[in-house]
Amino acid sequence: MVENQGPSAVKLVLNSLITILFFPAIVLLASGDWRWLEGWIFSLWFVAMVLSATIYLAIRDPALLAERSRLRFAENQKSWDRYVLITIYVVTLAWFIVMPLDARRFRWSPDFPVWLKVLGGLMLIPALYLIFQATAENTFASTMVRIQKERKQRVISTGVYGLVRHPMYLGAVFMMFGAPLLLGSIWGLIIAAIGFCILVGRIIGEEKMLINELDGYSQYVNAVRYRLIPFVW
Repeated sequence: MVENQGPSAVKLVLNSLITILFFPAIVLLASGDWRWLEGWIFSLWFVAMVLSATIYLAIRDPALLAERSRLRFAENQKSWDRYVLITIYVVTLAWFIVMPLDARRFRWSPDFPVWLKVLGGLMLIPALYLIFQATAENTFASTMVRIQKERKQRVISTGVYGLVRHPMYLGAVFMMFGAPLLLGSIWGLIIAAIGFCILVGRIIGEEKMLINELDGYSQYVNAVRYRLIPFVW
């Protein structure tokens, strides 16, 4: 039986409240400065990103929200991806905590020039667009590397998926590097570089699965040349 229902309204509200409170708190508590402007900008941007996608899916695509809200690994998830996904969660948490510790509390990094911080802030705009549009366009955008046979998964090639084959990952790249530039954290950039390497490895493994197991993906590869970065790779 296919599960089409997303989380209940009560759970959705509770998760939204946790998002609103948790992410600003972790950034600003780690920074030790509740008046840190860059910290507030990033925190509110992140909350807006998470809530906009969650609310959209709750209204328009509860089946995908249910898929992305899974608390356990799926049986047909690639075994290697379970370790990769755990690593991604750990690296993301470290990225969140280390950036404010570095940029504000302990000031391990030198002060970034204003233009570089502005550049970082501007990078969050395409990050938000790509992540939201990829979520809205692709009803099969699971957090896990697996073929969703129970939902009759098919190739999605419209919208931002006509730009690169993994637009959500591209949005994540803008976020991973834009945030530490905005906040002024060299250590955040180092962690972002590690995260980027993990994403590249995951894309290679994911595409191998999609070419072998999803009808039409080979044709999609021929039509949309670039995996992650237009005109590069």
